[in-house]
Amino acid sequence: MLTSTMPAGADPRAEIAPDATAAFAVFDRTTGRTTLAYNEHKQIRSASIVKILIALDYLETRGPSAEIPEADLKRLVPMLRSSDDNAASELWVQEGWEKIVERMVVKLGLEDTAPPVNVGFWGYTALSASDVVKIYRYVLEQAHPKFRDFIMGNLHEATKCATDGFDQSFGIPSAVPGEVAFKQGWSRFGDTPPRPCVEPQKPRTDLGAAEDGPVTRSGAAADIDLTRPAMHTSGTYGKKDRKIMVVLTLEPEGTTWDVSTERITKLTRAVYLADRHAD
Repeated sequence: MLTSTMPAGADPRAEIAPDATAAFAVFDRTTGRTTLAYNEHKQIRSASIVKILIALDYLETRGPSAEIPEADLKRLVPMLRSSDDNAASELWVQEGWEKIVERMVVKLGLEDTAPPVNVGFWGYTALSASDVVKIYRYVLEQAHPKFRDFIMGNLHEATKCATDGFDQSFGIPSAVPGEVAFKQGWSRFGDTPPRPCVEPQKPRTDLGAAEDGPVTRSGAAADIDLTRPAMHTSGTYGKKDRKIMVVLTLEPEGTTWDVSTERITKLTRAVYLADRHAD
């Protein structure tokens, strides 16, 4: 069910391909209400969206007075800005694997989030559009200002090119005008981008590991789709991060990177326009 008030013809669900699965939500921090939502509690594997939880858990565990060691800073910053997979995998193991997700579920009151079925693969964490909104709200409204500034500051400085060479400018940074902060996620598109990504300012040449994580330790959690390609966009826009937007998608097996990025960008644009009508 679509939650919103909008004129006929503005329904963003028209941009969801018949063979795809999608969920989205938009939250207005000024009014304190969800302005647009569809399938917002559907559990979908996180891909790199979980990196926000990895960073937040790291900071919350140590407290605002702790100084981040240089070695960890070199992991946290590229993990948030450029979706560095090696950095995420190292922090995932260092901070306790699935315990990261378990701690965050309790602390943030997440309803649809669960550790991955194979806890060695952080990208298999289950979450929902609703819970991703809650994560952003916690960072912006409840976390210590030091943690808020660190996480959101890095997401505002997110790079066009991910560490693994994929162009992560799909979705929010392409579809929403003005200043945005964003964290993307994708999975099952292979290890090699379809073409080189060129960073406007600071090209990255270091390559990361596969998006879902490199280690193999078994566990059990939510029963979610682990095979179809996943592509997600999340972030904020508007003055002082007024709006939080989350768009999660699953594509049919074999969907190319170009098709998926085009689809999610069109859907994100439609969600943005529908939200404007709902204001």
